[in-house]
Amino acid sequence: MDTAAATGLTFRDATDADVDALVALIESAYRGDSSRTGWTTEADILEGQRTDPEGVLAVIKAPGSRLLTVERDGAVVACCQLEHRGDHAYFGMFAVSPALQGGGLGKVIIAEAERHAHETWGVAEMHMTVISAREDLIAWYERRGYRRTGKMTPFPYGDERFGIPQRDDLQFELLVKPLAQPAQ
Repeated sequence: MDTAAATGLTFRDATDADVDALVALIESAYRGDSSRTGWTTEADILEGQRTDPEGVLAVIKAPGSRLLTVERDGAVVACCQLEHRGDHAYFGMFAVSPALQGGGLGKVIIAEAERHAHETWGVAEMHMTVISAREDLIAWYERRGYRRTGKMTPFPYGDERFGIPQRDDLQFELLVKPLAQPAQ
């Protein structure tokens, strides 16, 4: 999606009033049959919830955190979490409406998130964790400049706030992207 095609998008911080819409968006992008409309579904590896109102509200309220909300024509169409963690920012809770996936919207949003983190917090890197079994999603991030680190953290089996695993080999891999521009 080029800049002209991205017109009509509004980026803003989420508020308490956005919680229900954001939970619905995140759930629709990752869980259940509605998620199968897009390509980011986790429905084959996880059932149950992806998040809940308390989790979204915690991101909105946390110090050094913002939940970037993206609207088009007054409707919430995407979101992502940015968290300032010292020398880097953490990128998470990324969701694009399944009906809009595949059209380049995600590229625009992640670029804006990276720009914001670098300009606002002066961080040199963006970090994220992705379920290592999500090879298609990891490949998408690699095309955006993220690199696999091989650093794994366990999936929180037994904590249904994160979903109900449908397989026993889930873990998160840390992906990292440098944000600082090299000197010319």
